[in-house]
Amino acid sequence: MQKSRLTAITLTALATFALSACGSDDSGTSASGADLVKKDTLTVCSDVPYPPFEDFDKSSDSGFKGFDVDIVSDIAERLDLDIAIKDSSFDALQSGQALNAKQCDLAASAMTITDDRKKNLDFSDGYYDSQQSLLVPADSDIAAIADLKGVKVGVQQGTTGKTYAEENATGAEIVSFPSDAEMFQAIKAGQVQALLQDLPVNLDHTTDGTFEVVETYETDEQYGFAIKKGNTQLVDDVNGALEEMRGDGSYDEIYNRYFSTEN
Repeated sequence: MQKSRLTAITLTALATFALSACGSDDSGTSASGADLVKKDTLTVCSDVPYPPFEDFDKSSDSGFKGFDVDIVSDIAERLDLDIAIKDSSFDALQSGQALNAKQCDLAASAMTITDDRKKNLDFSDGYYDSQQSLLVPADSDIAAIADLKGVKVGVQQGTTGKTYAEENATGAEIVSFPSDAEMFQAIKAGQVQALLQDLPVNLDHTTDGTFEVVETYETDEQYGFAIKKGNTQLVDDVNGALEEMRGDGSYDEIYNRYFSTEN
């Protein structure tokens, strides 16, 4: 039931995007001169679902919700642009394939800024500091990454979590999945015994007490918005909007909506 619902939403979003992309005359620039896939619109790609950063939401105008969604929506408003969001695979985003194919202007998908990705992408300033983490069933004997020898550990392909597991989970059997949704289904079904990925996403899986985060890892990671290589004006525009958001308190307001630890 869940899969059918999400598939229907995804297909609708893709169909809408395909219609909007028909005809090259619809492309244009922003008021600042930044190249855009669609005139007067900031077109954003994201790998959904990946809560709390991005998720489906039938009740919203865009069809999506989450921390990244709120940040880029605010950015678009400050740039006097409409916003259109579409679902995309993370591999297509982090490799630069989606942006180079002009499927979108910007990738907002909890993407860590790395030197390797900078070879194919330009990035905004960092907008979120992240940690990696280890999620296990609440009744598991696994208490740390040192306990993963011979254990099947789920990771998302193309992510820094996968890289961290490969470099630090000695003796573990690393199992890659296309998305967090599939990883979580696998640990619930007992196909893997642990998940190693970004802390906020793993924390989202602990709400009912069935799973717990047993260890976190400082990796000095920052998320950035990925932009097609060479579209420097859009990078400048996004950075300017982020600076304004931090200055007027809008960023903190959005951040606290998702990550505040206050009761």
